[in-house]
Amino acid sequence: MPPTRGARSTPVQGRRSWWRAFGLGLMSGVLVAALASLLLWKVAGPEGLEPGDLVILTGRDDSKGEQRQALLKLWNAANPGNQATMISLPETADGQYAEMINRGEHERDQDIDVFNLDVTWTAAFAEKNLLRPIDEPRLAERPDETFLEKPLRTCRYQDRLWALPFNTDAGLLYYRKDLKLAPPFDWPKIETESIRLLTARTPGLKAGFTSQLANYEGLTVNALEALWAHDGDLRVDGQGNVSIDPRRLAAALRSLTPPTSGPAVVSSGALDQNEDQSREAFAAGEVAFMRNWPVAYRKLTGGDATAAPSAAMTAAAARVGVTDLPGPSVLGGQNLAVARQSKQPRAAQALIEYLTGEESQRTLFEEGGFAATRAVVYEDVGIKENYPYLPLLRKAIDRARLRPVSPHYVNFSRVLRGYVREVIEGRTLPDDLNARLTEALRGITPTGPAPD
Repeated sequence: MPPTRGARSTPVQGRRSWWRAFGLGLMSGVLVAALASLLLWKVAGPEGLEPGDLVILTGRDDSKGEQRQALLKLWNAANPGNQATMISLPETADGQYAEMINRGEHERDQDIDVFNLDVTWTAAFAEKNLLRPIDEPRLAERPDETFLEKPLRTCRYQDRLWALPFNTDAGLLYYRKDLKLAPPFDWPKIETESIRLLTARTPGLKAGFTSQLANYEGLTVNALEALWAHDGDLRVDGQGNVSIDPRRLAAALRSLTPPTSGPAVVSSGALDQNEDQSREAFAAGEVAFMRNWPVAYRKLTGGDATAAPSAAMTAAAARVGVTDLPGPSVLGGQNLAVARQSKQPRAAQALIEYLTGEESQRTLFEEGGFAATRAVVYEDVGIKENYPYLPLLRKAIDRARLRPVSPHYVNFSRVLRGYVREVIEGRTLPDDLNARLTEALRGITPTGPAPD
């Protein structure tokens, strides 16, 4: 649903007036100076921080309006002794992982203070001694009392807290409201509705469903979600042994396989698509359904509760529906961790606390579209009024499941999605799939022929 717009003030706008006053210039004279001082006082780090600039190494900023950079500007205004900058890596997630590991392992590369890590990387960076544990006694708030339970769980490894959750993520199902589609949707209904629309030769429609099935982490995510939607599971026991029913996995993956004949329930283009490309196909009207992350909603609708709606935005919002996936989502997101080589570890942790704090989380959701990691954002009446899909998002996060926790998760994911691709391309899974995946989760290259 599109955000509610209008001149009426909402509760959240009242609470956030101090937060926006300095940046937006809403008042003038002495009052502006007073509010600006209050804002900078709230953003300033605690006393006793080591002087020196801070550098965050991250992937690209996908938020609407680059809100992460806007938050850094506020921090820098309030903390002249700890000016922060963000270095964005242009590579895909796999490339970002390799570059961050490389820079973390080089002792001469002393310019990284904070890593913005994918939630699946915490164990690897901790195991490689690239992080400093979070100094919990110095935290202004207890993490387990402020953050959502599952995002916070991804910050812990071997009973130590290594990071704080920056943003979380859970997959959602987008659908075309203008085609008279109505939730809820399971896989049989997606297939039935897709065939109906394609048989009727709906203008512009090329396929029923698209997602992120290119050979990267998106394919692993989609495979796990398909497995869960078909009542299957992937389990890892206390010794790191992986168990999965290959027949159930193969059956689940068939729902993601583009057909060789007949109506294209799954788009063949999905095999080469990432998040942006699948969103573009959906926006162009080429598909009726799409699996994607929450940030896609703002990009599809232009949804901004503070902006006057344009005709194009109104039309886009009228077309876009969003609801639950057929089954649980994979839990996504990013965590902020202090780099082992940082010369200003207390200042780096203070910066992390600010970026994961309540007002930063409100801004990242409202202005940037990122899923917040703090429960208070989802409980805010004013935010829910402006963004009615917020309860849906909270439910998706609460239902979401974590991927296996291991220092070798990246290797495991690469091997798993190689076998997934084999099935999608018409081949069969090996009989010893569990043994091969167990080896991969332990960092061993599986023996015998393995997919790329």
